[in-house]
Amino acid sequence: MNKILSFLFIAFVLVSCSEYQKALKSDDVAVKNEAANKLYEAGKYKKAIRLYEQIAPAYKGKPSAERMFYFYSMSLYKSKEYYLAGYQLENFVATYPKSEKREEAAFYAAECFYRLSPVYSLDQTDTEKALDKMQRFIDIYPNSPFLPQANVYVKELREKLEKKAFEIAKQYNTISDFKGALKALENFLADYPGTPYKEQALYYRFDSAYKLAVNSVETKKQERLNYAKGTYTNLIKHNAQTEYKEKADKMLAEIEQELQKYTK
Repeated sequence: MNKILSFLFIAFVLVSCSEYQKALKSDDVAVKNEAANKLYEAGKYKKAIRLYEQIAPAYKGKPSAERMFYFYSMSLYKSKEYYLAGYQLENFVATYPKSEKREEAAFYAAECFYRLSPVYSLDQTDTEKALDKMQRFIDIYPNSPFLPQANVYVKELREKLEKKAFEIAKQYNTISDFKGALKALENFLADYPGTPYKEQALYYRFDSAYKLAVNSVETKKQERLNYAKGTYTNLIKHNAQTEYKEKADKMLAEIEQELQKYTK
């Protein structure tokens, strides 16, 4: 029985390959389209793409083009060719505004850009683009069945941008650019008031203010020491039992000692 099934499977594969090769060589657009559709339904997207690419120019403007371009776009999407898929799906949405597949295509187009978003440590241009496109989808289709997933993607993209912004701000402290760190961390705290990185950002702002103050020229030292003291207060107000408390208290003690020089 197993031998018979194996034989039938091999025969099916050979026939399928033969049909595919004939379709590739055929000059008949309808033959290519039919073969491509069969391959799409069978999940053989790479082969389907090759045939769709051959017939796409001939289908432009024809009544049957909508179905063909939808399958072509989705073949690219299911093959994880997200750059091309995103482009083709967006083109489908623009070309067929009355299509019943328009909403679905719009979601998958936005999802392609989500898939192209890199890890937070890399350049986030594609993440910003993905967020813009996903948010646009939500605005246009507020009652879409894809809305729950779209909201999940938006949350993930925003969190990635938030982490990137924090790491950039923190990096200024790491490289001892304390003026740059203060500005970047203050901007981060203003842009993301509810961030889960708030305690860390408050600590690194205090650390930057402290190091800038104690190493400052005399004419600016007192002002910077007082500012650093204020950033300590902000940290403790946020969390009196912060994990950074021991280090922060030692820095505060030094600040207080330095400030005493100006009370004499």
